[in-house]
This record gives sequence, C-alpha cells and structure tokens, in this order.
Amino acid sequence: MGRLAILSGSGALPQRLAYAQPDAILVSFSGVGHDLTGTTQEHAFEKMGALFASLKAQNVSEIVMAGAMSRPPLDPSAFDAVMTGLAPRLIPAMQRGDDALLRLVIAIFEEQGFCVRGAHEVDSTLTVDAGLLCGAALSEITGNDVAKGIAILETLSPVDVGQGVVVETGLCLGIETLQGTDALLNFVAATPLHLRKMGGVFVKAPKRGQDLRVDMPTIGPDTLTAMKAAKLSTLVIASGAVLLLERDETMRFAKAANITIFAQDI
Repeated sequence: MGRLAILSGSGALPQRLAYAQPDAILVSFSGVGHDLTGTTQEHAFEKMGALFASLKAQNVSEIVMAGAMSRPPLDPSAFDAVMTGLAPRLIPAMQRGDDALLRLVIAIFEEQGFCVRGAHEVDSTLTVDAGLLCGAALSEITGNDVAKGIAILETLSPVDVGQGVVVETGLCLGIETLQGTDALLNFVAATPLHLRKMGGVFVKAPKRGQDLRVDMPTIGPDTLTAMKAAKLSTLVIASGAVLLLERDETMRFAKAANITIFAQDI
C-alpha cells in the first residue's frame, strides 16, 4: 500500500492531519508559509515534475491538499519540462475562480497516478453531523435568516463566488468573496450600527457541485472571534461539508460569547 503526502499551506489543518497520519510525508512550497512542526520537503511550483518524481520515488499513492495557499507568481524561466507542458492549462485557470483552478489541479495529480483525498477522508472527526452543537435553538427569525443565507449561496454558486454569507433580520450584510472569511466578518463589523437590528447569522457552506476534496469550508476559534467582533449571534454550517478545527476551543469560545452553532443539511 502506498503512502500519503500532505501538501501544506498555512493554518492549523495540515498539522491536524499530520497528527492523524504520523507516517505521512509533509510537503511545503517555496514562497508559501506553513505552520507544520515536523520536517517538510520543500518544492517549487515551477518544478512540478520534480515534485511528482519525488513523491513517486517515496511510494506516495495518495495526496491531500490542506491549508491556505495564495496564487503564487510564477517564473516561466524556471519551469521544468513537466511544468512547461502544464502551463498552457494552469496559467489560464489561475485567472479564473478557485473552483475551476482546484478542479484542474486535482485532474493533474490524478493524471500522474495519485489518488486525491479530502481532509475529511483522512480525519473523519473534522466534520459534524446535523444538529445543535452549542447554544439555543434557532428562533423563527433566525431560521428565516438561515433560509435566506442558503438561498443567496445557492444563487451565487454557478458563478463560483463565496462559501459564506451574513444575514440579519432578512438583510444581507455581506458575502464572502476571494478575500475570505476574515474580510467578510471585518466588513460586517464595520457596518454602522444604525443599519443593523439584532444578532445576525453567518452561514458557511460549500458551493453547489464543489469538489469537497479541496477547499472545503473551514471554521475554528478565529471564526468565532471575528463573529463576536461583528456582533453576530449564530453560526450555521453545512453538516458533513465544513471542517471544524480545534473543536473544544471553538465550543468553549462560542459558549462564552453566547454564540449558537448549528449544523444542518445544506
């Protein structure tokens, strides 16, 4: 049986997977920060041929991509032969949405004979079943906000925009775009109080048809910290389709901040 390689970006998820799979090979990329504590093998995006060859030489048959990775500036003069062959497909995809790019990246690794796995497949405890995780049951007003948030995300899915939306008493306060969750919640926090009413719901879910092996929505303590600053009362996540990091700490913070967390089928 082949080995697993964790292709790491920044954040807590790669280290979580490394704990779950202590025999995994840890791979980082030049110019991309990471928070791994173990020994990593660093590769350059311009040398994808070298990466593929190294993984195969170490009997890697499965890979998981975890953590945040910005779109790096590429130096065409440094491309190896494999990357030169991939460039006509990769470079145009980098100008499109995350979903299109990640689907292509998955396809490229599969063409090389690797099985691409999702973080939730490597560690099944990262997702949650439907139900109330913390706080009070959803009120009718909150339930209506959740329904509107889901409708907004469904409408935006075909244009590959966002995995999150904030709704408060029927009004959309913000939509997650390329800048990410923190930018959305900071934007909501900056909304003048006279434009707001009460509470507010943050709905987090993958886009329709999104390949959950990569870029699955993620929440953790930082999400709750930003929600508190934005004066939001409820977090609703898609059951089985959102990664929950540092669960105990997240729940402790939610209870202390009086934030309800609810998972439902979306």
